[in-house]
Amino acid sequence: MEVILLEKIKHLGDLGDTVKVRPGYGRNFLLPKGKALPATNANLEVYEARKAELMKNAQESVNAAKLRAEKIAGLELTIAMRAGDEGKLYGSVGPNEISDAAKAAGAEIERVEIDMGEGPIRNIGEYDVAVHLHSEVETSVKVIVVEAKA
Repeated sequence: MEVILLEKIKHLGDLGDTVKVRPGYGRNFLLPKGKALPATNANLEVYEARKAELMKNAQESVNAAKLRAEKIAGLELTIAMRAGDEGKLYGSVGPNEISDAAKAAGAEIERVEIDMGEGPIRNIGEYDVAVHLHSEVETSVKVIVVEAKA
């Protein structure tokens, strides 16, 4: 299935690119979310007519993400969890806990923006966690996991 991208998508293409994707990915994700149009002559004309508007919107979203990244950069989040004698947590710290801690600290970070490539945190300590605010904007926050006092 060929589609025309209406925004930059990581590992796929840039705004206006015509790319070949698997039919399920196109039908179930790209088209319903408004991220792409089927690559037909009529849709190509629609894209050309909206090109300036789409480029302006893309630039605005990048600028907004950069502003959020400046606010988030250097943020330290302390999360208290129950742990055993050796510092191993009873449970784990995942994107939900990090997102909740960020909201409590006054920063808006959504759960889906948090990238924990090595999986959830299972030990006490300090960790740098990547935050993807936009396909072009990435920052990190420091997560400090401490033992909760009972």
